[in-house]
Amino acid sequence: MESRTLARRLPDGGSILTAIGFVLLVNLVGAAPSAVSSPDTPWFRALEKPDFYPPAIAFPIVWTLLFTLLGVALWLVWRCDADGRRLALGLFAAQMAFNVAWTPAFFALEAPLVALGIILVLWGLVVGTIVAFRRVDRRAAALLVPYLAWVTFATVLNFELWRLNA
Repeated sequence: MESRTLARRLPDGGSILTAIGFVLLVNLVGAAPSAVSSPDTPWFRALEKPDFYPPAIAFPIVWTLLFTLLGVALWLVWRCDADGRRLALGLFAAQMAFNVAWTPAFFALEAPLVALGIILVLWGLVVGTIVAFRRVDRRAAALLVPYLAWVTFATVLNFELWRLNA
């Protein structure tokens, strides 16, 4: 009996492929802004950076990991038939839109203060998404906690870049 219960909780092969699809989709959407803007500009290189600014290699590693966690979390909520699922998915889409908007606002527009406004809204949407995900699938909400930590760090970093260079 115990093995049948475990078997019902494990995803089947098609479900795993769907999960991989969600992970790839979130990574592609998350990486899309890099096609139009990047930190590799004379403007950004000339900015004074705070002492806690991470090495450049940290950003693609962290974002790939975070977008992978987000993809799995999204898949968990998407496949669930619980109350609040639509709200959770809507909040996820909204926070992704603000996430994607931050990069061109900061790098292409060279507007750290505008980017700070965007990331503050993003932070609130991430908190809302975690709360909404928790009502649908606690595991999905837990997968978003590292993302919230990074967005919190990125908000402080964005503020400091604006403050040091205003």
